[in-house]
Amino acid sequence: MTEDKNVQIPELSELEAELERVRYRTRYGRTLRSTVYSLVIVAAVAVLVATLWMPVLRTYGESMTPTLNEGDILVTVKTDDFREGDIVAFYYNNKILVKRVIASSGEWVDIDDEGIVYVNNEPLYEPYINEPSIGDCNIQLPYQVPDGRVFVMGDHRATSIDSRNESVGCVAQEQIVGKIVFRVWPLSKIGNIN
Repeated sequence: MTEDKNVQIPELSELEAELERVRYRTRYGRTLRSTVYSLVIVAAVAVLVATLWMPVLRTYGESMTPTLNEGDILVTVKTDDFREGDIVAFYYNNKILVKRVIASSGEWVDIDDEGIVYVNNEPLYEPYINEPSIGDCNIQLPYQVPDGRVFVMGDHRATSIDSRNESVGCVAQEQIVGKIVFRVWPLSKIGNIN
């Protein structure tokens, strides 16, 4: 048997340094994996919340001016409780439209020649519109809202295509994405939506 005389036995301090390097590498790997897992979980929860309970939408067009403008980013809340004046988002032909609830099922809607809206023969107080307009109306007035539906109109009555037109009609509960509750963009207008 031959002995190799060039083998060096490491010093205790070198062994301790190598052991600390291996421990650090192990801790670093665990911390990195933990951080990545945490970020994935937070992202998944955020997507679920945004999809199921509080969808975030961006507006296009001018049918809701002056209340909402093109490019506004809005937060909605899923609910089945809609009242007159609430702003809702709903599905229509693979798009999401945003309009204001005017009347609920069973109520009668009428619009006179000047564009004044009546619900159950009472004129509707509408401080959110700039000017009344009959707009694109091809339904027979007065109109009774069918069961399980709401009658919606845009705030910019002259340009909005809404329940006054048979192509959109009244909105069924299952079409509604949610009630618009908060504007997050632009920052100058951040806050609750009325």
